[in-house]
Amino acid sequence: MEKNKKSQKNIGDKINASANKKNQRPPVVVIMGHIDHGKSTLLDYIRKTNVVDGEAGSITQRISAYEVAHKDSSGANRRITFLDTPGHEAFKKIRSNGAEIADIAILVISAEEGVKAQTLEALKCIRESKIPFIIAINKMDKTSANLEKTKQNLLENEIYLEGSGGDIPFVPISAKTGSGVSELLDMTLLIADLEDISGNPDIEASGVVIESDLDNQKGISATLIIKNGELKLGMFIVSGDSIAPVRIMEDFRGEKIIKAVFSSPVRVIGFNKIPDTGLPFSSFYTKKEAEKALAQTDKKIPLIKNNKNENKLLEIPIILKADVFGTIDAIEYEIEKLKSDSVKIRIINKSVGSISEDDVKTAYSGKGALIVGFNTKIDAPARNLASQLNVEIKIFDVIYKISEWLEKIMKERTPMVEVEEKIGSAKILKIFSKIKDKQVLGGKILEGELSVKENINIIRRGENIGKGEIINLQQNKINVKQISESGEFGAQIKARLEISAGDIIEGFIIIKK
Repeated sequence: MEKNKKSQKNIGDKINASANKKNQRPPVVVIMGHIDHGKSTLLDYIRKTNVVDGEAGSITQRISAYEVAHKDSSGANRRITFLDTPGHEAFKKIRSNGAEIADIAILVISAEEGVKAQTLEALKCIRESKIPFIIAINKMDKTSANLEKTKQNLLENEIYLEGSGGDIPFVPISAKTGSGVSELLDMTLLIADLEDISGNPDIEASGVVIESDLDNQKGISATLIIKNGELKLGMFIVSGDSIAPVRIMEDFRGEKIIKAVFSSPVRVIGFNKIPDTGLPFSSFYTKKEAEKALAQTDKKIPLIKNNKNENKLLEIPIILKADVFGTIDAIEYEIEKLKSDSVKIRIINKSVGSISEDDVKTAYSGKGALIVGFNTKIDAPARNLASQLNVEIKIFDVIYKISEWLEKIMKERTPMVEVEEKIGSAKILKIFSKIKDKQVLGGKILEGELSVKENINIIRRGENIGKGEIINLQQNKINVKQISESGEFGAQIKARLEISAGDIIEGFIIIKK
Protein backbone atom coordinates (compact mmCIF):
# COMPACT_ATOMS: atom_id res chain seq x y z
CA MET A 1 0.00 0.00 0.00
CA GLU A 2 2.81 2.37 0.99
CA LYS A 3 4.69 1.49 -2.21
CA ASN A 4 1.58 2.29 -4.28
CA LYS A 5 1.27 5.72 -2.61
CA LYS A 6 4.92 6.50 -3.38
CA SER A 7 4.39 5.46 -7.00
CA GLN A 8 1.35 7.74 -7.33
CA LYS A 9 3.31 10.60 -5.75
CA ASN A 10 6.15 10.16 -8.25
CA ILE A 11 3.69 10.22 -11.17
CA GLY A 12 2.08 13.38 -9.77
CA ASP A 13 5.49 15.03 -9.34
CA LYS A 14 6.38 14.22 -12.95
CA ILE A 15 3.09 15.72 -14.21
CA ASN A 16 3.64 18.90 -12.18
CA ALA A 17 7.25 19.12 -13.34
CA SER A 18 6.11 18.85 -16.96
CA ALA A 19 3.47 21.56 -16.49
CA ASN A 20 6.00 23.91 -14.87
CA LYS A 21 8.90 23.11 -17.19
CA LYS A 22 10.83 26.20 -18.35
CA ASN A 23 13.12 26.25 -21.37
CA GLN A 24 14.96 29.20 -22.87
CA ARG A 25 12.66 30.72 -25.49
CA PRO A 26 13.83 32.68 -28.55
CA PRO A 27 12.91 36.35 -28.19
CA VAL A 28 10.21 37.91 -30.37
CA VAL A 29 11.48 41.28 -31.59
CA VAL A 30 9.66 44.23 -33.15
CA ILE A 31 11.50 46.96 -35.08
CA MET A 32 9.91 50.40 -34.88
CA GLY A 33 10.67 54.03 -35.67
CA HIS A 34 10.21 56.76 -38.28
CA ILE A 35 9.13 55.55 -41.71
CA ASP A 36 12.28 56.87 -43.46
CA HIS A 37 14.86 55.88 -40.86
CA GLY A 38 15.58 52.41 -42.24
CA LYS A 39 13.26 49.91 -40.50
CA SER A 40 12.51 47.96 -43.67
CA THR A 41 16.15 48.07 -44.82
CA LEU A 42 17.27 46.65 -41.48
CA LEU A 43 14.64 43.88 -41.58
CA ASP A 44 15.62 42.99 -45.16
CA TYR A 45 19.33 42.87 -44.31
CA ILE A 46 18.75 40.61 -41.29
CA ARG A 47 16.45 38.34 -43.32
CA LYS A 48 18.86 37.98 -46.23
CA THR A 49 21.97 37.35 -44.14
CA ASN A 50 20.74 35.57 -41.00
CA VAL A 51 17.55 33.71 -41.86
CA VAL A 52 17.45 30.18 -40.41
CA ASP A 53 19.40 27.66 -42.56
CA GLY A 54 20.36 30.48 -44.95
CA GLU A 55 17.30 29.82 -47.09
CA ALA A 56 15.94 33.35 -47.46
CA GLY A 57 15.85 32.97 -51.22
CA SER A 58 13.55 29.96 -50.91
CA ILE A 59 10.76 31.83 -49.11
CA THR A 60 7.81 31.33 -51.44
CA GLN A 61 5.34 33.59 -49.67
CA ARG A 62 5.80 36.50 -47.34
CA ILE A 63 4.17 36.49 -43.92
CA SER A 64 4.52 39.11 -41.21
CA ALA A 65 7.30 37.42 -39.27
CA TYR A 66 10.39 35.28 -39.80
CA GLU A 67 13.09 33.51 -37.82
CA VAL A 68 16.80 34.22 -37.98
CA ALA A 69 19.81 32.42 -36.49
CA HIS A 70 22.69 34.19 -34.77
CA LYS A 71 25.69 32.86 -32.84
CA ASP A 72 25.84 34.07 -29.25
CA SER A 73 29.03 34.80 -27.27
CA SER A 74 29.52 31.07 -26.61
CA GLY A 75 29.29 30.25 -30.33
CA ALA A 76 25.89 28.54 -30.03
CA ASN A 77 23.31 29.16 -32.75
CA ARG A 78 20.31 31.00 -31.26
CA ARG A 79 16.96 31.77 -32.89
CA ILE A 80 15.33 35.23 -32.94
CA THR A 81 11.87 35.93 -34.35
CA PHE A 82 11.37 39.30 -36.04
CA LEU A 83 7.95 40.85 -36.61
CA ASP A 84 7.61 42.57 -39.96
CA THR A 85 4.87 45.05 -38.97
CA PRO A 86 4.04 48.27 -40.82
CA GLY A 87 4.69 50.42 -37.77
CA HIS A 88 3.73 51.43 -34.26
CA GLU A 89 0.04 51.77 -35.12
CA ALA A 90 -0.14 48.05 -36.00
CA PHE A 91 1.77 47.19 -32.83
CA LYS A 92 -0.61 49.41 -30.86
CA LYS A 93 -3.63 47.67 -32.36
CA ILE A 94 -2.29 44.26 -31.33
CA ARG A 95 -1.73 45.51 -27.77
CA SER A 96 -5.20 47.11 -27.64
CA ASN A 97 -6.69 43.64 -28.00
CA GLY A 98 -4.98 42.55 -24.81
CA ALA A 99 -2.09 40.64 -26.39
CA GLU A 100 1.57 41.14 -25.58
CA ILE A 101 3.35 39.94 -28.69
CA ALA A 102 6.93 41.27 -28.58
CA ASP A 103 9.54 40.57 -25.92
CA ILE A 104 12.06 43.19 -27.08
CA ALA A 105 11.80 46.29 -29.28
CA ILE A 106 14.44 47.91 -31.49
CA LEU A 107 13.86 51.62 -32.05
CA VAL A 108 15.57 52.77 -35.26
CA ILE A 109 16.76 56.39 -35.41
CA SER A 110 18.60 58.02 -38.31
CA ALA A 111 22.05 59.41 -37.50
CA GLU A 112 21.29 62.13 -40.08
CA GLU A 113 17.89 63.35 -38.88
CA GLY A 114 17.66 62.32 -35.22
CA VAL A 115 14.39 62.13 -33.29
CA LYS A 116 11.18 62.79 -35.25
CA ALA A 117 7.50 62.88 -34.22
CA GLN A 118 7.02 59.26 -35.37
CA THR A 119 10.06 58.26 -33.30
CA LEU A 120 8.42 59.65 -30.16
CA GLU A 121 5.09 57.98 -31.02
CA ALA A 122 6.87 54.64 -31.43
CA LEU A 123 8.79 55.19 -28.18
CA LYS A 124 5.57 55.95 -26.31
CA CYS A 125 4.06 52.74 -27.64
CA ILE A 126 7.12 50.71 -26.58
CA ARG A 127 7.13 52.22 -23.09
CA GLU A 128 3.42 51.55 -22.66
CA SER A 129 4.05 47.90 -23.49
CA LYS A 130 6.73 47.82 -20.73
CA ILE A 131 9.18 45.76 -22.77
CA PRO A 132 12.96 46.36 -22.88
CA PHE A 133 14.28 48.12 -25.98
CA ILE A 134 17.47 48.96 -27.85
CA ILE A 135 18.22 52.13 -29.81
CA ALA A 136 19.68 51.35 -33.26
CA ILE A 137 21.32 54.53 -34.58
CA ASN A 138 21.13 53.86 -38.32
CA LYS A 139 22.66 55.31 -41.52
CA MET A 140 26.16 55.51 -40.07
CA ASP A 141 27.46 54.93 -43.63
CA LYS A 142 26.21 58.38 -44.67
CA THR A 143 28.69 61.27 -44.82
CA SER A 144 26.21 63.50 -42.99
CA ALA A 145 25.80 61.00 -40.12
CA ASN A 146 26.67 62.51 -36.74
CA LEU A 147 26.61 60.05 -33.84
CA GLU A 148 27.35 62.56 -31.07
CA LYS A 149 24.75 65.00 -32.34
CA THR A 150 22.16 62.18 -32.49
CA LYS A 151 23.01 61.12 -28.93
CA GLN A 152 22.57 64.73 -27.79
CA ASN A 153 19.27 64.92 -29.64
CA LEU A 154 18.11 61.76 -27.82
CA LEU A 155 19.13 63.33 -24.51
CA GLU A 156 17.11 66.46 -25.32
CA ASN A 157 14.07 64.22 -25.83
CA GLU A 158 14.61 62.49 -22.45
CA ILE A 159 15.94 59.29 -24.03
CA TYR A 160 18.87 58.50 -21.75
CA LEU A 161 21.44 56.19 -23.33
CA GLU A 162 24.06 54.08 -21.57
CA GLY A 163 27.11 56.25 -21.00
CA SER A 164 24.99 59.41 -21.10
CA GLY A 165 23.32 59.19 -17.72
CA GLY A 166 20.88 56.42 -18.60
CA ASP A 167 20.49 52.68 -19.02
CA ILE A 168 19.08 52.38 -22.56
CA PRO A 169 21.48 50.31 -24.71
CA PHE A 170 22.33 51.59 -28.19
CA VAL A 171 24.21 50.27 -31.21
CA PRO A 172 25.42 52.40 -34.18
CA ILE A 173 24.61 50.52 -37.40
CA SER A 174 24.26 50.74 -41.15
CA ALA A 175 21.32 48.70 -42.37
CA LYS A 176 22.60 49.24 -45.91
CA THR A 177 26.13 47.85 -45.46
CA GLY A 178 25.41 45.63 -42.44
CA SER A 179 27.93 47.40 -40.21
CA GLY A 180 26.96 46.96 -36.55
CA VAL A 181 24.04 44.60 -37.28
CA SER A 182 25.84 41.60 -35.76
CA GLU A 183 26.46 43.65 -32.59
CA LEU A 184 22.78 44.62 -32.56
CA LEU A 185 21.78 40.93 -32.63
CA ASP A 186 24.35 40.23 -29.86
CA MET A 187 22.70 42.92 -27.76
CA THR A 188 19.25 41.45 -28.48
CA LEU A 189 20.31 38.01 -27.21
CA LEU A 190 21.99 39.55 -24.16
CA ILE A 191 18.76 41.34 -23.20
CA ALA A 192 16.80 38.12 -23.81
CA ASP A 193 19.10 36.34 -21.34
CA LEU A 194 18.78 39.13 -18.75
CA GLU A 195 14.99 39.07 -19.08
CA ASP A 196 15.00 35.26 -18.67
CA ILE A 197 12.61 34.75 -21.59
CA SER A 198 11.35 31.18 -21.32
CA GLY A 199 8.53 28.82 -22.28
CA ASN A 200 7.25 25.29 -21.81
CA PRO A 201 7.44 23.02 -24.88
CA ASP A 202 5.27 20.33 -23.25
CA ILE A 203 1.98 22.23 -23.14
CA GLU A 204 -0.59 23.24 -25.78
CA ALA A 205 0.47 26.24 -27.84
CA SER A 206 -0.83 29.73 -27.16
CA GLY A 207 0.07 33.06 -28.66
CA VAL A 208 -1.14 35.92 -30.83
CA VAL A 209 -2.73 36.33 -34.28
CA ILE A 210 -0.58 38.80 -36.23
CA GLU A 211 -2.24 38.56 -39.63
CA SER A 212 -5.36 37.01 -41.18
CA ASP A 213 -6.28 36.48 -44.78
CA LEU A 214 -9.09 35.21 -47.00
CA ASP A 215 -7.99 33.31 -50.11
CA ASN A 216 -10.80 32.46 -52.53
CA GLN A 217 -9.18 29.07 -53.26
CA LYS A 218 -7.48 28.07 -49.99
CA GLY A 219 -9.96 29.63 -47.56
CA ILE A 220 -9.30 31.62 -44.39
CA SER A 221 -5.78 31.52 -42.96
CA ALA A 222 -4.01 33.26 -40.08
CA THR A 223 -0.39 33.93 -39.22
CA LEU A 224 0.33 33.19 -35.58
CA ILE A 225 3.21 33.80 -33.22
CA ILE A 226 3.47 30.99 -30.65
CA LYS A 227 4.42 32.54 -27.30
CA ASN A 228 4.32 29.31 -25.32
CA GLY A 229 3.90 25.57 -25.85
CA GLU A 230 3.92 23.48 -29.00
CA LEU A 231 1.49 23.28 -31.93
CA LYS A 232 1.06 20.01 -33.86
CA LEU A 233 -1.02 18.79 -36.79
CA GLY A 234 -4.32 17.37 -35.57
CA MET A 235 -4.79 19.99 -32.84
CA PHE A 236 -7.47 22.73 -32.85
CA ILE A 237 -7.04 26.50 -32.53
CA VAL A 238 -9.51 28.98 -31.02
CA SER A 239 -9.12 32.76 -31.32
CA GLY A 240 -12.06 34.97 -30.35
CA ASP A 241 -15.06 33.43 -32.07
CA SER A 242 -12.93 31.70 -34.74
CA ILE A 243 -11.90 28.04 -34.75
CA ALA A 244 -9.62 25.99 -37.00
CA PRO A 245 -8.47 22.38 -37.15
CA VAL A 246 -4.68 22.28 -37.67
CA ARG A 247 -4.62 20.28 -40.90
CA ILE A 248 -2.37 22.58 -42.95
CA MET A 249 0.45 24.40 -41.17
CA GLU A 250 3.28 26.30 -42.85
CA ASP A 251 6.43 27.96 -41.57
CA PHE A 252 7.54 31.47 -42.56
CA ARG A 253 9.05 30.11 -45.80
CA GLY A 254 5.69 28.68 -46.90
CA GLU A 255 6.88 25.11 -46.32
CA LYS A 256 4.47 22.59 -44.78
CA ILE A 257 5.41 21.51 -41.25
CA ILE A 258 3.95 19.02 -38.76
CA LYS A 259 4.80 20.88 -35.54
CA ALA A 260 6.09 24.24 -34.27
CA VAL A 261 7.33 25.38 -30.88
CA PHE A 262 7.28 28.69 -28.98
CA SER A 263 8.37 31.92 -30.72
CA SER A 264 7.80 30.37 -34.15
CA PRO A 265 5.70 32.21 -36.72
CA VAL A 266 3.29 29.78 -38.42
CA ARG A 267 0.48 30.04 -40.93
CA VAL A 268 -2.61 27.89 -40.31
CA ILE A 269 -5.25 27.42 -43.01
CA GLY A 270 -8.85 26.42 -42.38
CA PHE A 271 -10.49 28.91 -39.99
CA ASN A 272 -14.28 29.13 -40.04
CA LYS A 273 -14.12 32.96 -39.65
CA ILE A 274 -11.40 35.56 -40.16
CA PRO A 275 -9.77 35.96 -36.71
CA ASP A 276 -9.00 39.50 -35.59
CA THR A 277 -5.40 40.71 -35.76
CA GLY A 278 -3.98 41.05 -32.27
CA LEU A 279 -6.29 38.56 -30.59
CA PRO A 280 -4.70 35.83 -28.47
CA PHE A 281 -5.18 32.19 -29.52
CA SER A 282 -5.22 28.91 -27.62
CA SER A 283 -4.84 25.36 -28.89
CA PHE A 284 -6.43 22.07 -27.85
CA TYR A 285 -5.83 18.39 -28.53
CA THR A 286 -9.51 17.59 -29.16
CA LYS A 287 -12.34 19.27 -31.04
CA LYS A 288 -14.58 18.87 -27.98
CA GLU A 289 -12.17 20.92 -25.82
CA ALA A 290 -11.88 23.59 -28.53
CA GLU A 291 -15.66 23.88 -28.96
CA LYS A 292 -16.11 24.17 -25.21
CA ALA A 293 -13.60 27.06 -25.15
CA LEU A 294 -15.36 28.63 -28.15
CA ALA A 295 -18.72 28.44 -26.37
CA GLN A 296 -17.29 30.37 -23.43
CA THR A 297 -15.97 33.16 -25.65
CA ASP A 298 -17.85 36.44 -25.50
CA LYS A 299 -18.80 36.77 -29.15
CA LYS A 300 -19.95 40.36 -28.81
CA ILE A 301 -16.79 42.45 -29.10
CA PRO A 302 -17.93 45.99 -28.20
CA LEU A 303 -16.60 49.05 -29.94
CA ILE A 304 -17.04 51.20 -26.83
CA LYS A 305 -13.64 52.38 -25.65
CA ASN A 306 -12.92 53.46 -22.10
CA ASN A 307 -10.56 56.38 -22.51
CA LYS A 308 -9.55 58.42 -19.50
CA ASN A 309 -9.58 61.57 -21.60
CA GLU A 310 -13.01 60.97 -23.12
CA ASN A 311 -16.42 59.74 -22.12
CA LYS A 312 -17.39 56.25 -23.20
CA LEU A 313 -17.92 56.64 -26.94
CA LEU A 314 -19.12 54.19 -29.53
CA GLU A 315 -16.49 54.23 -32.26
CA ILE A 316 -17.33 53.93 -35.95
CA PRO A 317 -14.13 52.79 -37.67
CA ILE A 318 -13.60 53.86 -41.29
CA ILE A 319 -11.03 53.19 -43.99
CA LEU A 320 -10.30 56.25 -46.10
CA LYS A 321 -9.17 55.97 -49.73
CA ALA A 322 -8.65 58.93 -52.05
CA ASP A 323 -6.97 60.01 -55.28
CA VAL A 324 -4.26 62.12 -53.58
CA PHE A 325 -2.97 62.62 -50.01
CA GLY A 326 -3.99 66.28 -50.06
CA THR A 327 -7.60 65.23 -50.38
CA ILE A 328 -7.24 62.82 -47.43
CA ASP A 329 -6.00 65.70 -45.25
CA ALA A 330 -9.01 67.80 -46.26
CA ILE A 331 -11.44 64.94 -45.53
CA GLU A 332 -9.84 64.28 -42.14
CA TYR A 333 -10.25 67.96 -41.28
CA GLU A 334 -13.97 67.77 -42.09
CA ILE A 335 -14.44 64.53 -40.14
CA GLU A 336 -12.87 66.10 -37.04
CA LYS A 337 -15.71 68.65 -37.05
CA LEU A 338 -18.31 65.89 -36.53
CA LYS A 339 -19.13 65.93 -32.82
CA SER A 340 -21.35 63.69 -30.72
CA ASP A 341 -21.70 62.90 -27.02
CA SER A 342 -21.87 59.16 -27.65
CA VAL A 343 -20.41 58.37 -31.10
CA LYS A 344 -17.00 59.02 -32.61
CA ILE A 345 -15.54 58.48 -36.10
CA ARG A 346 -12.11 56.79 -36.04
CA ILE A 347 -9.97 56.45 -39.17
CA ILE A 348 -8.24 53.06 -38.86
CA ASN A 349 -6.49 53.20 -42.24
CA LYS A 350 -5.92 55.80 -44.97
CA SER A 351 -4.12 55.64 -48.31
CA VAL A 352 -4.32 56.71 -51.95
CA GLY A 353 -5.37 54.49 -54.85
CA SER A 354 -8.25 52.19 -55.68
CA ILE A 355 -10.10 50.18 -53.03
CA SER A 356 -8.55 46.71 -52.85
CA GLU A 357 -9.29 43.30 -51.34
CA ASP A 358 -6.92 44.15 -48.47
CA ASP A 359 -9.04 47.20 -47.63
CA VAL A 360 -12.15 45.01 -47.51
CA LYS A 361 -10.41 42.45 -45.28
CA THR A 362 -9.25 45.20 -42.93
CA ALA A 363 -12.77 46.62 -42.77
CA TYR A 364 -14.23 43.17 -42.08
CA SER A 365 -11.81 42.55 -39.20
CA GLY A 366 -12.57 46.06 -37.90
CA LYS A 367 -16.04 45.02 -36.64
CA GLY A 368 -18.44 47.26 -38.53
CA ALA A 369 -15.84 49.40 -40.30
CA LEU A 370 -16.91 51.40 -43.36
CA ILE A 371 -14.87 52.09 -46.47
CA VAL A 372 -15.08 55.68 -47.74
CA GLY A 373 -13.63 56.45 -51.17
CA PHE A 374 -13.11 59.85 -52.80
CA ASN A 375 -12.51 60.13 -56.57
CA THR A 376 -11.31 56.53 -56.63
CA LYS A 377 -12.43 53.14 -57.97
CA ILE A 378 -13.23 49.75 -56.47
CA ASP A 379 -11.24 46.77 -57.78
CA ALA A 380 -13.51 43.99 -59.08
CA PRO A 381 -12.20 41.39 -56.53
CA ALA A 382 -12.75 43.94 -53.74
CA ARG A 383 -16.34 44.55 -54.87
CA ASN A 384 -17.06 40.80 -54.89
CA LEU A 385 -15.47 40.24 -51.48
CA ALA A 386 -17.31 43.23 -49.96
CA SER A 387 -20.57 41.72 -51.18
CA GLN A 388 -19.69 38.34 -49.61
CA LEU A 389 -18.62 39.83 -46.28
CA ASN A 390 -21.33 42.52 -46.20
CA VAL A 391 -18.79 45.36 -45.96
CA GLU A 392 -20.21 48.78 -46.87
CA ILE A 393 -18.29 50.86 -49.44
CA LYS A 394 -19.33 54.40 -50.37
CA ILE A 395 -17.71 56.51 -53.12
CA PHE A 396 -17.96 60.34 -53.21
CA ASP A 397 -16.82 63.19 -55.43
CA VAL A 398 -17.75 66.08 -53.11
CA ILE A 399 -16.15 66.31 -49.67
CA TYR A 400 -19.08 67.84 -47.79
CA LYS A 401 -21.27 64.92 -48.89
CA ILE A 402 -18.94 62.60 -46.95
CA SER A 403 -19.62 64.65 -43.81
CA GLU A 404 -23.38 64.55 -44.42
CA TRP A 405 -23.34 60.78 -44.93
CA LEU A 406 -21.17 60.11 -41.86
CA GLU A 407 -23.39 62.38 -39.76
CA LYS A 408 -26.37 60.26 -40.78
CA ILE A 409 -24.46 57.05 -39.92
CA MET A 410 -23.56 58.49 -36.51
CA LYS A 411 -27.23 59.16 -35.76
CA GLU A 412 -28.23 55.67 -36.89
CA ARG A 413 -25.55 54.04 -34.72
CA THR A 414 -26.09 56.20 -31.67
CA PRO A 415 -27.14 53.74 -28.96
CA MET A 416 -30.61 54.23 -27.51
CA VAL A 417 -30.56 55.07 -23.79
CA GLU A 418 -33.38 54.06 -21.45
CA VAL A 419 -34.52 56.88 -19.19
CA GLU A 420 -37.28 57.23 -16.62
CA GLU A 421 -39.93 59.83 -17.40
CA LYS A 422 -41.99 60.98 -14.42
CA ILE A 423 -45.78 60.81 -14.96
CA GLY A 424 -47.07 61.96 -11.60
CA SER A 425 -46.42 62.11 -7.86
CA ALA A 426 -48.29 61.79 -4.58
CA LYS A 427 -47.63 62.25 -0.86
CA ILE A 428 -48.34 59.29 1.47
CA LEU A 429 -50.64 60.40 4.31
CA LYS A 430 -51.34 57.15 6.16
CA ILE A 431 -50.40 53.44 6.22
CA PHE A 432 -53.41 51.12 6.81
CA SER A 433 -51.92 47.62 6.60
CA LYS A 434 -48.94 45.56 5.40
CA ILE A 435 -48.92 41.88 4.37
CA LYS A 436 -45.53 40.59 3.15
CA ASP A 437 -44.48 42.94 0.35
CA LYS A 438 -47.93 44.51 -0.21
CA GLN A 439 -49.05 47.67 1.62
CA VAL A 440 -52.41 49.45 1.75
CA LEU A 441 -52.07 53.19 2.19
CA GLY A 442 -53.70 56.55 1.67
CA GLY A 443 -52.24 59.47 -0.21
CA LYS A 444 -52.81 62.76 -1.97
CA ILE A 445 -51.93 63.57 -5.62
CA LEU A 446 -49.36 66.36 -5.90
CA GLU A 447 -49.02 66.54 -9.69
CA GLY A 448 -49.75 64.60 -12.87
CA GLU A 449 -51.43 61.22 -12.61
CA LEU A 450 -50.91 57.71 -11.22
CA SER A 451 -52.13 54.47 -12.82
CA VAL A 452 -52.60 50.82 -11.90
CA LYS A 453 -49.60 48.61 -12.86
CA GLU A 454 -47.41 51.69 -12.99
CA ASN A 455 -43.87 51.55 -11.59
CA ILE A 456 -43.00 54.03 -8.86
CA ASN A 457 -39.95 55.49 -7.18
CA ILE A 458 -40.20 55.89 -3.39
CA ILE A 459 -38.73 59.19 -2.18
CA ARG A 460 -37.88 59.85 1.47
CA ARG A 461 -36.45 63.21 2.53
CA GLY A 462 -35.47 63.94 -1.06
CA GLU A 463 -33.65 60.60 -1.57
CA ASN A 464 -34.78 57.78 -3.85
CA ILE A 465 -34.81 54.78 -1.48
CA GLY A 466 -36.38 52.13 -3.72
CA LYS A 467 -38.97 51.12 -6.29
CA GLY A 468 -42.41 49.55 -6.26
CA GLU A 469 -45.56 48.96 -8.32
CA ILE A 470 -49.14 50.20 -7.96
CA ILE A 471 -51.40 47.11 -7.69
CA ASN A 472 -54.74 48.85 -7.06
CA LEU A 473 -56.20 52.38 -6.81
CA GLN A 474 -59.40 53.57 -5.13
CA GLN A 475 -61.14 56.90 -4.97
CA ASN A 476 -64.25 57.30 -2.83
CA LYS A 477 -63.97 53.52 -2.13
CA ILE A 478 -64.40 52.75 -5.84
CA ASN A 479 -61.71 50.88 -7.78
CA VAL A 480 -60.25 53.05 -10.55
CA LYS A 481 -57.57 52.54 -13.19
CA GLN A 482 -56.13 56.02 -12.88
CA ILE A 483 -56.00 59.00 -10.53
CA SER A 484 -55.56 62.27 -12.35
CA GLU A 485 -57.26 64.87 -10.18
CA SER A 486 -55.91 66.46 -7.04
CA GLY A 487 -57.41 64.91 -3.96
CA GLU A 488 -57.00 61.93 -1.69
CA PHE A 489 -57.01 58.25 -2.72
CA GLY A 490 -56.33 54.75 -1.45
CA ALA A 491 -53.79 52.41 -3.01
CA GLN A 492 -52.25 48.96 -2.71
CA ILE A 493 -48.55 49.03 -3.51
CA LYS A 494 -46.11 46.17 -3.96
CA ALA A 495 -42.61 47.03 -2.71
CA ARG A 496 -39.79 45.29 -0.87
CA LEU A 497 -39.20 48.14 1.55
CA GLU A 498 -41.69 49.55 4.03
CA ILE A 499 -43.32 52.81 2.94
CA SER A 500 -43.93 55.42 5.66
CA ALA A 501 -46.28 58.37 6.06
CA GLY A 502 -44.62 61.46 4.60
CA ASP A 503 -42.90 59.56 1.76
CA ILE A 504 -43.41 60.68 -1.82
CA ILE A 505 -44.19 58.19 -4.59
CA GLU A 506 -43.44 59.11 -8.19
CA GLY A 507 -44.97 57.15 -11.07
CA PHE A 508 -42.75 56.74 -14.14
CA ILE A 509 -42.47 55.04 -17.51
CA ILE A 510 -39.32 53.89 -19.31
CA ILE A 511 -38.65 55.54 -22.65
CA LYS A 512 -35.77 55.21 -25.07
CA LYS A 513 -33.94 58.28 -26.34
